[in-house]
Amino acid sequence: MKSLLKSTLILAVAAIIGHDALAQAPAQPAQAPSSTQQVRPAPGRRSPHDTISAVIGDRRTGNRVTIVYGRPFKKDPRSGEERKIWGTLVPYGKVWRTGADEATLFITQRPIMFGQVAIPAGAYSLFTLPAEDGTAKLIFNRQIGHWGTQYDEKQDFARVDLKKEALEKPADQFTMAIENSPDGGGIVKLMWENTQYSAAFTVPQ
Repeated sequence: MKSLLKSTLILAVAAIIGHDALAQAPAQPAQAPSSTQQVRPAPGRRSPHDTISAVIGDRRTGNRVTIVYGRPFKKDPRSGEERKIWGTLVPYGKVWRTGADEATLFITQRPIMFGQVAIPAGAYSLFTLPAEDGTAKLIFNRQIGHWGTQYDEKQDFARVDLKKEALEKPADQFTMAIENSPDGGGIVKLMWENTQYSAAFTVPQ
């Protein structure tokens, strides 16, 4: 089953990266998707899943970035009780799967730069390492197609700094977004509870 999932993911990634038509398609809105757009939990999963995608830069020639991830709620799916997220459900100082169930999948059709950190075109699993002092790292891991708790640090490709900010409106469900920035680059955002983490990137020409 795991090998079938991984093979399916690899084929999907190859199709996304190699399909020029996708790069020329209009960018999708970077707003949080409605509940009708989410995939209901499959057997073995505990949270809805979603796919977000955006073209960064020119709508016809820009770089498409795609994220596939699980979207857990603040309420415990079994007891229905409210949970404290940062520092409790997501402990400080420990690597988190950045979502729920399978490891979060990040795909970029072209190389991108997070500051001085270069991320080649391809597919990666995303993990997050938050710290109590407000700093956090977004981890790009080479291993894909596995359960999110099966993190292998030896497969890390790069770690980039995340910026922490307070949300104006609390997010009951974990939400990610890919947005265009005024300078022509993009921003990856992670939002849950009262906190937003973000990282800006550019697309080298």
